[in-house]
Amino acid sequence: MKELLKKFEEKRPEIVFEWKDKDSEAEGWVVINSLRGGAAGGGTRMRKGLDKREVESLAKTMEVKFTVSGPPIGGAKSGINFDPADPRKKEVLERWYKAVMPLLKNYYGTGGDLNIDEIHEVIPITENYGLWHPQEGVINGHYQARENERIHQIGQLRYGVSKVLEDLNYTPDIKRKYKVADMITGYGVAASIGHFYSIWGGKLSGKRAVIQGWGNVAAAAGYYLTQNGVKIVGIIDRVGGLICKDGFTQEEVISLFNNRTGNTLVSPDLIPFELASKEIWDIGAEIFVPAAASRLVQQNEVDQLIHGGLEVIACGANVPFADKEIFFGSIMEHADKHVAVIPDFISNCGMARVFAYLMQRNVEMSDDAIFTDASQVIYKALKAVHEESREKKELSKTAFEIALKQLV
Repeated sequence: MKELLKKFEEKRPEIVFEWKDKDSEAEGWVVINSLRGGAAGGGTRMRKGLDKREVESLAKTMEVKFTVSGPPIGGAKSGINFDPADPRKKEVLERWYKAVMPLLKNYYGTGGDLNIDEIHEVIPITENYGLWHPQEGVINGHYQARENERIHQIGQLRYGVSKVLEDLNYTPDIKRKYKVADMITGYGVAASIGHFYSIWGGKLSGKRAVIQGWGNVAAAAGYYLTQNGVKIVGIIDRVGGLICKDGFTQEEVISLFNNRTGNTLVSPDLIPFELASKEIWDIGAEIFVPAAASRLVQQNEVDQLIHGGLEVIACGANVPFADKEIFFGSIMEHADKHVAVIPDFISNCGMARVFAYLMQRNVEMSDDAIFTDASQVIYKALKAVHEESREKKELSKTAFEIALKQLV
C-alpha cells in the first residue's frame, strides 16, 4: 500500500493555477491532480495561512474520494490564503471566481469547503459570471453531454443541492429551511459510523462520542448520531468546549445546532478552549469525529481517547491528523493500528456523492432518495473493506489499497 501511496503522492499535478489578487493580500491556487475522465472536481476553501501544498494534498484526497463517490474523474481543489473574517471577503471571492471561470466552464467543478458556503457564496457569485452551476465543468469535460442532456443535469444540480429539507428524518428544524448541502456531509459521517457497527458488529445506540468542531459537518454528524441513540459527551470548537459525561439530550443537541453563530459553537455553559482541550480527551468515548479542520489531531490526543475506550474514528475533516505527509502519516497510521479509522474519502464523501447522483439521468429528488443514496455508497465502500479484512483495525490501510489500485 505504501509503495502505491508513494507513487500517487509524488506524481506531479497536471495543472496548477496560481493567482495573486491585485486589490488585497489574497493569493490562491487551483490544483488539478489529473483530468481523469476528462474533468476534475473539488471545493473552494479559504483560510489565513493556507499554502499551495495544502491545496495539492486536498486535490489528491479528492481524487481518491471519487473512487468511492463517483464520477470517475480527477481530483482538484481551490484554496485562497485570506482571512475569511475580513470584510473584503466577498470582493476577493468575486475576483477569484472571475479569474478561474475558464476552468469552471470547461473541465473543473467546484463547491463549498472550509469557510466558503456553497449556497450563499459559490453559486450566486459564479452565476453572475454566466456559469449555470459550479459543477458545469464536470458536465462539459466528463459527460460531454448534448445540450438537452446538459440542461437536464444542470437543472437537477441546481434544484437538488439547494433543496430545502422537508423530511423530519433529515432536518432538525423545518422552519429554519436547512438545505441538502448544509446537512449531507455530516449525515454521511454519521452513516459511516452506523455502517461500521452493522458490518463489523456492535450496537451503535448507547455509544459515547466526542465531536471536534461544530460547523456544518461536525454539528450535522452530532445531530444524526444523537438521532440514532449515541450520547454526545464532549464537543470542542476553536472558541471553547462543552462536556457532559451523561451525554447531551437530543433536544440539547438540536438547540446547539440551531444556535450556532455561523459555524461557531454558542452556549452559556461554554468552557474555555484551554480547559476543554485538557479535559475532553480523557472523558471516555467509543466514537471520535474530527470535523473541525485539516491537520489538527495530535497523537497524544489519540492515545488519550484510546485509553478511554475508543473504538472508531470517522474523519469528518479532510486529512484531520497533524501529519506532514499528504495522506497516511505516522499519527494516522498509529491510530489505524489501534482502532477503526474510517478515512475521509469514505466518511465525508456525502457532498461529492450528491453531485454524482444529481448528474445521473432522471433521478428521484426527494430528501430520502438523496440521503439514502449517499448512505448506500458509503455502506458499499465499507463492505468492500470488510471483504478484504474483517479486522476492526487498519481499515484505512485496506481502504487506501482498494482506492489506489484504481488510480496508480
